[in-house]
Amino acid sequence: MQAITITNENFEAEVMKSEKPVLLDFWAPECAPCLMIAPIIDEIAQEVDYAKVAKINVRDAPELAAAFGAMSIPLLAVVKDGAVVNQVLGARPKEAIMELLTPYKL
Repeated sequence: MQAITITNENFEAEVMKSEKPVLLDFWAPECAPCLMIAPIIDEIAQEVDYAKVAKINVRDAPELAAAFGAMSIPLLAVVKDGAVVNQVLGARPKEAIMELLTPYKL
C-alpha cells in the first residue's frame, strides 16, 4: 500500500476513524530531513499491512499541524483509536520508525 496523503478533507475518515493504527509523517517540501526520510516512509507503507502510513504536508494543512503541535518537522506520530499514542521529532532510521509501530503488530 502507498502512503496516504492526508488533507483537512480526509483526515477524519483516514486517521481518526481508522480501525488500524496510523503512522503520520508531518513534513514540508523545503525540509531536508523530511526529504531524507520520505523514501523510508514509502518503504514502510509498502511493507506494513497492520497499520496505515500517511503523510501530512504542513504547508497544505497548517490546521492539522497545529492540532498535533507540530512546531518542528519531521514529526512522526502514531494515532490509534483517534488518540496520539506515540510521537517522535526528527529524522530517524527505518528501524526506529518501525519500532513506533511494533506494539500494534499482531
